[in-house]
Amino acid sequence: MIKTILHCLNQGTQMGWLIDPEEEIVFVSYPDRPTQFFDEAAQQIPVPDFANKFRLTVGELFGWLSD
Repeated sequence: MIKTILHCLNQGTQMGWLIDPEEEIVFVSYPDRPTQFFDEAAQQIPVPDFANKFRLTVGELFGWLSD
């Protein structure tokens, strides 16, 4: 999965998410800066520029996945 994310970033993708449902962590990778991780329920997950009006927290994402 990481290989695919890195390939997409090298081809112009703005960012990639790697979601770990067991650990409830979202890793966000960028083409031009280090990967960040988000693991607190209230943290807002970054989105690409084209989706800048979309808001999603870690808690909301994992709440959807557990339903």
